[in-house]
Amino acid sequence: MGTKNLSFKAKLTVLVTKQGKRFVAYTPALDVATSGKSEKDARKKFEELINLFLEEIVEEGTVNEVLSELGWKKVQRKWTPPRVVSRESMDFRIPAMV
Repeated sequence: MGTKNLSFKAKLTVLVTKQGKRFVAYTPALDVATSGKSEKDARKKFEELINLFLEEIVEEGTVNEVLSELGWKKVQRKWTPPRVVSRESMDFRIPAMV
């Protein structure tokens, strides 16, 4: 069985937060995150992680299954990630811990 070229481009929403001394980069479209010592470091590691993640699902032959489970849509051989429709801060009351 031959390997198909599954190359495509997608624009992903990437959230970068600071947690203590680390910067964390996360994308809800693939539900993956990584961290670095600086924002630049976190972004670099994140790009490497995404490439490894995508290479792995291609090698395992699970692209359709994984992306479908994550809410991606496939139309005529092109995958589209879920669209972020709202991004806001919300207030929540957190019960006091004893």
